Amino acid sequence: MNFERGAVEVAPGVYSYLQPNGGWGLSNSGLIAGATGSLLIDTFIDLERTRTMIDALAQAAPTAADIGVVVNTHSDPDHCWGNQLLAERAEIIASRAAAESMLELEPAMLRGFSAAAPPGPQADFAAALFGAFDFSDVVVTPPTRTFEGALRLDIDGVLVELTEVGPAHTLGDVVVHVPDAGVVFTGDIVFSAAHPIMWKGPVDHWIAALDFVLGLEPSVVVPGHGPLAGPEILADVRSYLGYTRDEARKRYEAGMGAREAAWDIDLSDYAGWIDAERIVVNVDSLYREFAAASSATPQPLLLAAMADYRAEHAS
Repeated sequence: MNFERGAVEVAPGVYSYLQPNGGWGLSNSGLIAGATGSLLIDTFIDLERTRTMIDALAQAAPTAADIGVVVNTHSDPDHCWGNQLLAERAEIIASRAAAESMLELEPAMLRGFSAAAPPGPQADFAAALFGAFDFSDVVVTPPTRTFEGALRLDIDGVLVELTEVGPAHTLGDVVVHVPDAGVVFTGDIVFSAAHPIMWKGPVDHWIAALDFVLGLEPSVVVPGHGPLAGPEILADVRSYLGYTRDEARKRYEAGMGAREAAWDIDLSDYAGWIDAERIVVNVDSLYREFAAASSATPQPLLLAAMADYRAEHAS
């Protein structure tokens, strides 16, 4: 991927902060700058990166120094673990489902996975996922306001529309639309030049979320990870999800196990996308969906399987 770290004005008064290469933990954020204050879309996985992002946005837009509202698009740590830096001066908003999910994962769990990983692929994968981040001072800080369905906000006369489109990537995914600017911040409904990961599903709900965003007719799509894109990225992600669903279904009906199926699916059409190991989680989620299973596979097992996939498919 060819994009730079930092703040980018994507429309008048609307900014994104990008983190190359868009892989694990390297998410994007956004800012809607009003005349006297601003709304921030997502914080980052640790405090240092969140501080750097806030400072850069404040240099790009003076009212970014007065962030009065934070919107978390979903509950993954790389979109909300910097909340504590703004908790005393900003209202923090998320969907109710996302707010509940945020309490399920603590920094100690990630540190524990890294410490417990045996030497070899799992230790290498843990280092790739978490080695660049410092969770030591993170205090998980949930939203102060939640909603279900949709919510409209007025930021100094700028209309901002929040729409709950989960469950899809996670239980409580939200997209943020700035209609007058033609910009949509998708959170992890869209990964740009990276394999998406479906922790929850169902897959058709995720596809419907992409269709919803397309119906907004955006000029600029700010993905949760990766470089900025136009509306064509929605078709790319939709194609990937449909292809993965159909290929997984063939193997499920043939009696192939989820792990074997993940290894067997040909991803050569997406060879330019990073983090191909996420196919392991996607197939696992699809198999649970096909079987109407209520119990989720323990995350440590999925992480270990992704470590094996990455090691075996490294070029």
